[in-house]
Amino acid sequence: MIVDRRKFLAASASGLAVAGLASWRTLAADLELGPSALLRGALDSAELAALPGKVALIKRTWRPPNFETPVSWFTQAFTPNDAFFVRYHLAGIPEVAAQDWRLAIGGDSLARPYQLSLAQLRSEFEAVELNALCICSGNRRGLSSPHVGGVQWGYGAMGNARWKGVRLKHVLERAGIQKEALEVVFDGADAGVLDKTPDFIKSIPAWKAMDENTLLAYEMNGEALPHWNGYPVRVVVPGWTATYWMKHLTSIQVVRQPERNFWMATAYRIPKGKFALVDRFVSQETETNTPITEMVVSSLITNLEPGQRFGAGATVDVTGVAWDSGFGISALEVSMDGGRSWRPAELGADLGRFAWRQWRYAMPEARPGNYVVMARASNRIGSSQTYELNFNPAGYHNNVVQRIEIQVG
Repeated sequence: MIVDRRKFLAASASGLAVAGLASWRTLAADLELGPSALLRGALDSAELAALPGKVALIKRTWRPPNFETPVSWFTQAFTPNDAFFVRYHLAGIPEVAAQDWRLAIGGDSLARPYQLSLAQLRSEFEAVELNALCICSGNRRGLSSPHVGGVQWGYGAMGNARWKGVRLKHVLERAGIQKEALEVVFDGADAGVLDKTPDFIKSIPAWKAMDENTLLAYEMNGEALPHWNGYPVRVVVPGWTATYWMKHLTSIQVVRQPERNFWMATAYRIPKGKFALVDRFVSQETETNTPITEMVVSSLITNLEPGQRFGAGATVDVTGVAWDSGFGISALEVSMDGGRSWRPAELGADLGRFAWRQWRYAMPEARPGNYVVMARASNRIGSSQTYELNFNPAGYHNNVVQRIEIQVG
């Protein structure tokens, strides 16, 4: 059952609760329904709602459920499971019982197809843990100008977590993966309500599947995966956007030909040459477009709100997170004057190459006036955030430097 704003809403871990529209508006302001740059309709249709097992998140769509994490949760190194964003393409989402779950491993490029139970997956393969950011390909899509279709995400279609599971390569090696293998295809338990709805099926290159960091995860932040984040097993492809992180995994097929379903051949594609990619998905490329793969370098200010006021003489701390596809953040710079000058921020603990990096900048004693705060991340291969949107029809890879106006005095 989904609890919406018209009902008594058990809110967040902070102990807040909502009863009645006036109280709901107060909580909505506290938990941020999204940046003001979102389309008016996207803001008007947003609601704070709690899915079972979740705190109040920002509803972007009901069916299928797409819920965004309020930015206030991103002040933590790891995003709590109950505050982690929810993203689905299909509305038929079954509850999967652990004892009934089976993973079928097959395809024309395996010598020994077989099945695994959850108990076998956990006991027969080496367990590994990895910190990684999971980010929707369309995060910040709602800020595209001109407007593009799709879920109108603000800043919160992402979360940083500790993932525990087994290496996909070990599962495939047991099945006898052959040298002719081109792609590894994933399917999950979710399905469309209508028969004509394309099943959500994704593939990755065989070389990416055999990377030691690609996991079949059954735990998240030290607990079993939440239902809404893929229980009992999901794929984790660190450094790549979450379209490949298949939830409720039920089938792996290793094949010699490119996967041609709708979600590969048509959806989740970007114009060829639009972004500087290191990880290319060559078997899925066409003359004009290519699948989205790795994350672009980006950052987010997590503790300031537009129009926020500080007393004269106050020390203004600016904090946030920065990330890329795994090369590593080399610098985070902050500007308090709209980009005319920049100062280095202090980088927090390195949680791993695929995790976000926290940062902090302490502004010296500020004179009264208006300030435009900006944050700019760079990584170790020389990539930096952009100042103008690298527009594409699907609204992917929005890593434009933020601008937040605050007042002192």
